[in-house]
Amino acid sequence: MPPKKKNSAVIAICIQEPYEDGSSMDFGAIKGDDLRFLHQAFITDTISNSLGLEQADVRLYYIDDSDRKKLVKIVTDYLKNKLTGKNAQAFAEKFQTYELDREHWGIRIQKVFQDCFETGYQDVIVIGSRTPTVTTSMLKLMLKMLHKSDAVFGPTPEGRYYLIGMSGDSKINLADFDWKTPTIYSEVAQAFSENKLAWTELEIWYAVETSDDLEILARDINQYRFEGDDNTGRETEVALERILARLEP
Repeated sequence: MPPKKKNSAVIAICIQEPYEDGSSMDFGAIKGDDLRFLHQAFITDTISNSLGLEQADVRLYYIDDSDRKKLVKIVTDYLKNKLTGKNAQAFAEKFQTYELDREHWGIRIQKVFQDCFETGYQDVIVIGSRTPTVTTSMLKLMLKMLHKSDAVFGPTPEGRYYLIGMSGDSKINLADFDWKTPTIYSEVAQAFSENKLAWTELEIWYAVETSDDLEILARDINQYRFEGDDNTGRETEVALERILARLEP
């Protein structure tokens, strides 16, 4: 039997396709199996980071596709064997996976919010699968902010999102927006303001979608290690090292 709902908050991780509405993962020479391997590491790290937030359950959403089912099985089997201590207990007790129809990104994340609220969660944080350096402490801060707002947004430098959180219910229908537009962040924020809904922002962060983003990611992981954080981005770090070693002439 799947684990039951344990908390009033949930982190919903949505696996993004390599080429989603208005965005893509384009890392130059990193393609094919290497790109899939790296994306798999991103997802694994995002789950691990989320499990560290004791006050929230964790859900993984993915499209109903044979390749995605295979990827999810690889990730979950790996985590079952790899995790130890509190994270292993959290994975067993409060982690679940769910399938979605293959639809546009805005429709999918709207359905995720609706599914989580209908399950009974009061605070829902939706995160994609390209943000392996978002730490547990960042998620904890977002949840704290969400207790005092209708929504909390995590903006990227490009005017998009790396996180969206809503409390109480799905107050704005995210499926109504064109997620291909570079102004999606301001459009959604404006809709909240026009409906007199309170929203706040996390710090600007990034989704890893370009070679430049990979350089920023590597820099941040090095900084985490310098600060004594040996866990955030660990699988991504290992995957990237292996891929770059193979690509070296």
